[in-house]
Amino acid sequence: MDNPQYEERQAVRTVVRGTYDIQNLRIQTGNRIVANFKARLGQAPSEKEETMDKEAKDILANLRKEFDRITDGVAIFPRASSFKGTELISSYTELTLMDEYLALEKAEKNSFKRLGHILKDFGVWTEFLEGIRGVGPTIAGVIVSEINIYAAEYPSSIHKYAGLDVVNGAGRSRKKEHLSKSSYTDKNGEEKEKMGITFNPFLKTKLIGVLGPSFIKQPAEKSIYRTIYDNYKHRIEHMPAHKDKSLKHRHNMAVRYMIKRFLTDLYKAWRELEELPVAPEYSEAKLGMTHGSAKKYGEAA
Repeated sequence: MDNPQYEERQAVRTVVRGTYDIQNLRIQTGNRIVANFKARLGQAPSEKEETMDKEAKDILANLRKEFDRITDGVAIFPRASSFKGTELISSYTELTLMDEYLALEKAEKNSFKRLGHILKDFGVWTEFLEGIRGVGPTIAGVIVSEINIYAAEYPSSIHKYAGLDVVNGAGRSRKKEHLSKSSYTDKNGEEKEKMGITFNPFLKTKLIGVLGPSFIKQPAEKSIYRTIYDNYKHRIEHMPAHKDKSLKHRHNMAVRYMIKRFLTDLYKAWRELEELPVAPEYSEAKLGMTHGSAKKYGEAA
């Protein structure tokens, strides 16, 4: 079924994806500044650029303070001819890199801030997501723009699209056995086949890597999803089938389960708001199982 808000969703997606592109560029720039600083001190630079560790953040915080001291009270950016290096920012190139980093940081913050205003046009934000502890405009923007609720006939449809379902006894991933064959037309106009993933990796990364930790940070007495995580983790820790799994493995299992429960609640609330048929999940319809669900605003009782 077509989504009547298709154009609005695409606009939100452009903003969300563009903002995360700015974020990635900001992180890469920051890590390069840190690597340059470490190299000057004779330390081996880190190769990782997609994330920023605590040490890098601490170094950048000190460089930011130095940058503010250098540019304090200056109406225009200092010229190379008049710049005098300091112990932390010793060259004009380093000063310029810090300026670029701070400009990217400001653009990133402004873009994420605008999402809150953009989402006011979506009932799933104002009537459901906005009231759930741990869900902010950023992850809500990802959800609204990446999930087509009109195409999600069942709760499992979203689980599969987000890469959170089970295939042949294992969680869906980029493994060879989880790839599917699809057709495409090459540059010569010939139809060919290729193997590709069957889920949205961007959505999966944000749900597991951003929303998951956000839920876990919430107090259990105020968040049903934190409670779901705690209960499931406690349960599998006492199951013989999982006794040999590492703590991290069991943690990941609990996060995955928690996010699937959230997506099921999202499915029900969103489909009802759009006046679409709401199908029971397989475990309830076929196996007679029941699950704890979020109330209207996702808060614990």
